[in-house]
Amino acid sequence: MRHRKAGRQFGRNSSHRRAMLRALTANLVAHERIETTDAKAKELRRVAERMITRATRLGTVAYTPQEKLNNGDRAKRLAAQQQVGRFLRRFATVSDGNGGVKKVDLVEKLFVDLAKRFKDRPGGYTRIIKLGRRRGDNAAMALIELVERPEAARARKGEGKAEAKKTAKEKPAEESAEESEKPAKSAKAEAAPKSKAKASKKAEAEGEAEAEKPKKASKKAKSEDESEE
Repeated sequence: MRHRKAGRQFGRNSSHRRAMLRALTANLVAHERIETTDAKAKELRRVAERMITRATRLGTVAYTPQEKLNNGDRAKRLAAQQQVGRFLRRFATVSDGNGGVKKVDLVEKLFVDLAKRFKDRPGGYTRIIKLGRRRGDNAAMALIELVERPEAARARKGEGKAEAKKTAKEKPAEESAEESEKPAKSAKAEAAPKSKAKASKKAEAEGEAEAEKPKKASKKAKSEDESEE
């Protein structure tokens, strides 16, 4: 029985499992979005969120410049950085967006960038998106990423700007269509009384013609009677 033995073993011993989680945590902090198996993503979430929570618990001390802190706050931040540094790798290389690479201090990013980004969020710093099965061994794959990523925020802003431009373009077209419809409506409104007047005149003429028919018939009958006499 596996009582009091929480967590996934992954078929590895403790040192191998620790090394795997350290590498995954470093990649997640560096790239903020990685693809791995679903089981590893769920186990990584436990470790990575504890790292971020350790930084956010310092409050503003985590990202305040060093020269603005007193000796007590400097000691608190240094102790927290050393505690995190015992597990998290110090440096990593990421793409700079221009085809090159740059070196990133992961501990500094954790305390300065991520702690400031998640200062008002009480946990739940990661998101897991299932991707289906991997071809070959049929393993369940997942995408784990940090919420409130700057790239996603910029993409949302870009979509909002595109929608605003689209609506701005559509408004003049709608206004021009409405303006073109106004003369047609006014012409129709002007033509409506005329058509009504014509219809009323036609109805009057038809009524007069029907009223004259009996008179003509009576005159014809009288003339026939006179001719017979």
